[in-house]
Amino acid sequence: MIAIIVVAALAMLGVYISWRAGRVDRLHARVDTARFALDAALVRRSSVALELASSGLLDPATSMLLAGAAHDARSASDAREMPESDLTRALRAVFGQPDFRALLAGRESAEELLTELESASHQVFLARKFYNDAVAVTRVARRRWLVVVLRLAGSASMPEFFEIDDSLVPTDDHGGPGADIPHLTW
Repeated sequence: MIAIIVVAALAMLGVYISWRAGRVDRLHARVDTARFALDAALVRRSSVALELASSGLLDPATSMLLAGAAHDARSASDAREMPESDLTRALRAVFGQPDFRALLAGRESAEELLTELESASHQVFLARKFYNDAVAVTRVARRRWLVVVLRLAGSASMPEFFEIDDSLVPTDDHGGPGADIPHLTW
């Protein structure tokens, strides 16, 4: 009788360990998927920024600033946080120019580009949020004692958060406009 209880307990422990290992594996797959979506959103945003810079709608200095920041963001490989934040600051500088709205008023192509840029920036915000949420859950799961002791994560590296400045509207210290969702005001 005791042997049956011991075998049943060992079987249940084996099932639990297998489930926990599968969960850690699924979480890593979720992080990878979220990272691909984030990369795609970042590439789209830099592409639209390059398109705006080369559209002739902006003055030459602003176009060069924006094109340089977008190019740096696109060509960055591993350390993308700083170039992506620089692109956000360049976009913020472009949209923060005095009379920016008046300069582009009535130009249909400008409104289309700005709408697309707003959409791309919002996608970056959402993709980064989903990615960082997946990283947080994965990191918590990997810190569980059973995962650490039995090395259930295998040789997978610990996922890192992706922190960038992605708000196109400057925020104040009290979480003012742009603190939650990036958006353009024109």
